[in-house]
Amino acid sequence: MKKILIINGHPNPYSFNFAIAEQYQKGGLASGANVETITIASLNFNPNLQFGYQKRTELEPDLSDAWKKIQNADHLVWIHPVWWGGLPAITKGFIDRLFLPGMAFQYRENSVWWDKLLKGKTAHIITTLDQPGWYYRFVYARPSVNQLKKCILQFCGVKPVKVSYIGIIKTADEKQREKWLQKVYTYGLRNK
Repeated sequence: MKKILIINGHPNPYSFNFAIAEQYQKGGLASGANVETITIASLNFNPNLQFGYQKRTELEPDLSDAWKKIQNADHLVWIHPVWWGGLPAITKGFIDRLFLPGMAFQYRENSVWWDKLLKGKTAHIITTLDQPGWYYRFVYARPSVNQLKKCILQFCGVKPVKVSYIGIIKTADEKQREKWLQKVYTYGLRNK
């Protein structure tokens, strides 16, 4: 049985991202997968990596639980909006605090190389936009995707990493939103 972890990075529980997460979960459960979720905004933690990598800040219980879920998962589904070209601050703080040396990756002594400690996992980034996906990709060079896909997930050994864009959110009517939700349900059903 495939183990899927949905990580919702939107801080607003009334956002369309929550409907997306719910539909993916329904599809995943319908496929027979084991599906767990993390709603980053509901976790109790300090998102500031205060000392960088010089001094380890003890993980709060919610972060320890989240890390266990990440370690246990086969497939990570990241759902977040794009704000100012990037991830919401709470999502970035979650990553800063958890994707640490010795946990997600490990630098090799006296080397520029590192070990990828999350090998064997796959991921799907589902991101919402207030612009067409093609515009975000070709005009802005998709900075949030480059950060999460290349600089974080693939850096730590997660691959392949699929990316899906949903937008333009601000001008979408209910009919369009329902189409997107059905598509996301299908992603969950296929465990992609």
